[in-house]
Amino acid sequence: MVSARSPIPSPPLVLVHGLLDSPAVFNKLRRELAERRPHLLIPALPLRLGLTPIEQAAELLGGHIRASLGLEEPIDLLGFSIGGVIARTWIQLMGGHQRTRRFISVGSPQQGTLTAQPWPGRVFKGIAGLKWGSGLLKRLNGNLDTLHRIECHSFYSAIDLAVLPGWRAVLPIGARTELPVATHPQLLRDPAAIGPLTRELLRP
Repeated sequence: MVSARSPIPSPPLVLVHGLLDSPAVFNKLRRELAERRPHLLIPALPLRLGLTPIEQAAELLGGHIRASLGLEEPIDLLGFSIGGVIARTWIQLMGGHQRTRRFISVGSPQQGTLTAQPWPGRVFKGIAGLKWGSGLLKRLNGNLDTLHRIECHSFYSAIDLAVLPGWRAVLPIGARTELPVATHPQLLRDPAAIGPLTRELLRP
């Protein structure tokens, strides 16, 4: 029997940070996981305050995965905030579904967010991909075949002011869990969020 603090038999876990974040945003989650998910990859992506197009960031993510984990090893993937849309873009548009076992989206504007609307898309091309009805989101939502091939789970806060309205921070398929936190950063800081996320990541 595997003890509560022993590693679980699972593939490497890839964590994708958000717009104004670095890999350090996952420090609390990493500490809670301890050694139970020993194979972690947390690449630093140059999102440049939203100037980097999401598709370009997804290509960079894929490059990190290939360089660190080879071409075929299965993975689990968690994306926070815009990182969830980047991860989803890699899964659906760049062949990532072929090696992704489980995809967890945390506070990610998978259906767009009103907070992206005022930003000029010609300059902030990454943020432009998060606007309601953006070309990227239409492509992702228009064909869900690849997403249906993996297990998906969305975690969100209904009163998250970074994603407006908060209920749009969910994937169009898969399980959905509302976290009892009030702000976007709390999704990766508050024990009320870290607990459910940890349980999901430790599930066989």
